[in-house]
Amino acid sequence: MPFLELSLSIRVEQQPHAEESLDDLGALSITLQDANAETPDEQAIFEPGVGELPLWPTITLNALFDEHTDRRGLTEALGELLPWLEPDQLTFREVADQDWERAWMDQFKPMPFGRRLWIYPWNIEPPADDELVVVRLDPGLAFGSGTHPTTALCLEWLDGLDLAGKTVTDYGCGSGILAIAALKLGAASAIGVDNDPQALIASIDNAERNEVADRLAVFLPEDFNMQAAPAHSARAALAHPCAPEADVFIANILAGPLGALAPTFAAAAKPGAPFAISGILQGQQGELLQRYAEWFDELRVDTREDWVRISGRRRA
Repeated sequence: MPFLELSLSIRVEQQPHAEESLDDLGALSITLQDANAETPDEQAIFEPGVGELPLWPTITLNALFDEHTDRRGLTEALGELLPWLEPDQLTFREVADQDWERAWMDQFKPMPFGRRLWIYPWNIEPPADDELVVVRLDPGLAFGSGTHPTTALCLEWLDGLDLAGKTVTDYGCGSGILAIAALKLGAASAIGVDNDPQALIASIDNAERNEVADRLAVFLPEDFNMQAAPAHSARAALAHPCAPEADVFIANILAGPLGALAPTFAAAAKPGAPFAISGILQGQQGELLQRYAEWFDELRVDTREDWVRISGRRRA
């Protein structure tokens, strides 16, 4: 069944009222995008904090309606609900129906990272090859499918380490992709930390898909405890919040939290432990290098596109 799509260009302060009005008029779905997405002024919005909804100064609301919806009647109703609305702020087009989940999954293809690590979407069967290390992933639940440069930088770094028998901490675990990759690469146990409960659910779900859930513990930041203690299974971890110092520490979040959490990360890593942080834009690495030099040695910078990874080793 095709749909009628109404696009409405508005200012950020008009968004709540406009979205509520479209919902009241029977919109089947509403999506938000940067009104300047096709111009050099496009402003990226990165992963927000839990409960946050950062938006652009000007927004395009795209609302889907039943194909038989009366365009003129819809325009008149919006004019009454939104008296500031001008005719040139509205456009209509027909949108063909499709399998939206399949459309997304079709864009997510198997991807290699480093020498032997591959990320496969759950709907594609990997080849039978003992030399490949394969992580099967449902990318829909949380941030982290390997497609973003920061995730790729972190996966390649993990692939280059000897993780046999090690405990790995993944701070900002999202989908669990880094922790699960570490386990598939030979780590004995892994710890995932995230401030979004949905991310912990996604990490557990993906760990179960990859048959490593018994070696993954997950925590909210307030429950993460650096006191030495054995790691728990994913299900037990929430009831027993404690974690050992990591043999390997990795965090893929954003530059601001990376700076603020540097002492926490230092306390969470064993002396001599390799570490890597990412989620850093070009130009932000200088301040972080100075910050982390207090606790970490052998600091180096690697880049991909506009993104940076800093790696090194916890000072002994």
